[in-house]
Amino acid sequence: MSVEHELTVGMVTGEGSMTITAGASGAPEDVRPQEDPGPRSAVGFQTHPSRYRHWHLSVEGPIATLTMDVDEQGGLVPGYELKLNSYDLGVDIELYDAVQRLRFEHPEVRTVVVTGGKEKVFCAGANIRMLAASTHAWKVNFCKFTNETRNAMEDASAHSGQTYLAALNGTASGGGYELALACEHIMLVDDRSSAVSLPELPLLGVLPGTGGLTRVVDKRHVRRDLADYFSTRSEGVGGRKAVQWRLVDEVVPRPRWEETVAERAAEFARTSPRPQDATGVALTPLDRTRTADRVSYRHVTAVLDRDRGCAEITVTGPDAEPPRTVAGVHEQGARFWTLAVTRELDDLILDLRTNETELGTWVLRTKGDPALVLAYDALLLDHAGDWLVNEIVLYLKRTLKRLDVTSRSIIALIEPGSCFAGSLLEPALAADRSYQLSGVFEEGDPAAEPATVTVGPMNLGPLPMGNGLTRLGTRFWGDADALAAATANAGEALEAEDAERLGLVTFAPDDIDWADEVRMAIEERASFSPDALTGLEANYRFAGPETVETKIFGRLAAWQNWIFYRPNASGPDGALRKFGTGQRADFDKKRV
Repeated sequence: MSVEHELTVGMVTGEGSMTITAGASGAPEDVRPQEDPGPRSAVGFQTHPSRYRHWHLSVEGPIATLTMDVDEQGGLVPGYELKLNSYDLGVDIELYDAVQRLRFEHPEVRTVVVTGGKEKVFCAGANIRMLAASTHAWKVNFCKFTNETRNAMEDASAHSGQTYLAALNGTASGGGYELALACEHIMLVDDRSSAVSLPELPLLGVLPGTGGLTRVVDKRHVRRDLADYFSTRSEGVGGRKAVQWRLVDEVVPRPRWEETVAERAAEFARTSPRPQDATGVALTPLDRTRTADRVSYRHVTAVLDRDRGCAEITVTGPDAEPPRTVAGVHEQGARFWTLAVTRELDDLILDLRTNETELGTWVLRTKGDPALVLAYDALLLDHAGDWLVNEIVLYLKRTLKRLDVTSRSIIALIEPGSCFAGSLLEPALAADRSYQLSGVFEEGDPAAEPATVTVGPMNLGPLPMGNGLTRLGTRFWGDADALAAATANAGEALEAEDAERLGLVTFAPDDIDWADEVRMAIEERASFSPDALTGLEANYRFAGPETVETKIFGRLAAWQNWIFYRPNASGPDGALRKFGTGQRADFDKKRV
């Protein structure tokens, strides 16, 4: 199916909010990321297949096909054409939406075929004109979101029974090949011209920065020396050599292309545990309001305090008991609390990361009944074999991972009326620092009970970080006794003194010191270098073993971002600026 896509960009004013809808150019002229959109414009991350402009999604029984057919004139902002199926953030927003909908709305789908809609080319990667004109912050957020979507594809293949198959109908270069690398099986048409390549180093003076190098050597196990040659060869590798080097899984002659793709898709579908007769759950539009100083959903709100440089985020727990049976989860669908709050938190993280770059500190609070949060957790864990329950927990896991890799300082405030328990304890464990009030506020609600935190089963395995460990396991890395003590107290509502003793919170000030300690923490954070804070937080958030994910978001992302910023790439005579002009870049030859 293919219908014209309307990309909305909410322009926020002090008097309320309005929506501008993209016209034929695909972008309102008011928003130019290369000029820094600033706090008064917001890129939206909600869309629907009926509005896609760059992707065609079709479903035939157990096989879904995602065809990339990018509208050249459909760039998110003016100033570049998306030629040769190159992409920008707007293209990736649609892909992310499709991946989500396939998991929730199409339980019958067992194989997802990702292919191209252009002749002789699958995808040329991220649009170079867009990258050259964008601010550094825009490039970083774009690369991060792109890779999180690819991680979601891999997660679907690994844990949802929806295997992604890349059917490269033409050359896949740069980010186009990286998209294929996120699939479990890569097929390349054998027509003596199609190839796969990572040409960023020889052509642009940068690296395949959204997972390309890491997936080549760590996922596909391409030999290091071959990976070196491959990544310096701008024309790439095709044919039998691409198979021999493990860059692709098979090459197929064009006359047998469609037939063989269909055969492979059916083979993967036959091994999937997805249900055959289940009914999907519609991901209905979020109830969301955005003004100049507030973003509000049903369960999540964020107050944007520009004077203090922080966003104060409150997540509200469930207001009713969970359904008695798993059938009730299906009946409630997108209204089921855990799914609803996860969708809202996911959307808010993307909004603030992209549109509010100067709000460097996120202050997290919760509000509600901890017992109800634990009851929802229990329902999900008791029915873990149900396809929808599985998807909800996996989505919560991915959203918490998105929080982990966000370059913002995160401070959790645990106060009377909070519900930091089970799944809602995870954001506090993800925080860089947490404060739990000892006792109650003297001038607060006289009937208030002291704040508590509760470790639940959700904290003990179902929601791992990118390093493969739980947040508790990461917190107490190398301290088995502390981890055992925290685990032994699972199910206990712990007040401040006990939570601090067990290491579950950072500090436990009383009412006398609370306001000053919190104020100083936020003010101090705002006084530090944002760049230094990003490096600090990215280094200590992922203790323990290194994985493909931690490499992508830590080591590789950090080096890629540094290289993007260097004059050899982004300077007036750098490779990004000279690309396509017929002139060679003028490199500073010093190794740093």
